[in-house]
Amino acid sequence: MESHELTDRQLEALLERLDQIALELSRLNARQEAREDLTLVVRELRSLNESLQALAYAALGQRGPQVRRHGSG
Repeated sequence: MESHELTDRQLEALLERLDQIALELSRLNARQEAREDLTLVVRELRSLNESLQALAYAALGQRGPQVRRHGSG
């Protein structure tokens, strides 16, 4: 194998590209963390919704909801 030395210009271009890659990875990590936070919020909202439904049914008592159906014209 031949030894290939990089010129200063090539090295600068590589370092600039590595900086761009590092910045994009940082952005991706931030997005992933935001998604994880949203997942927690979704779980909490689902739990809250289930609790509210249980309270609503408990408030209705044994009879359950009254649904009125309109006849089709």
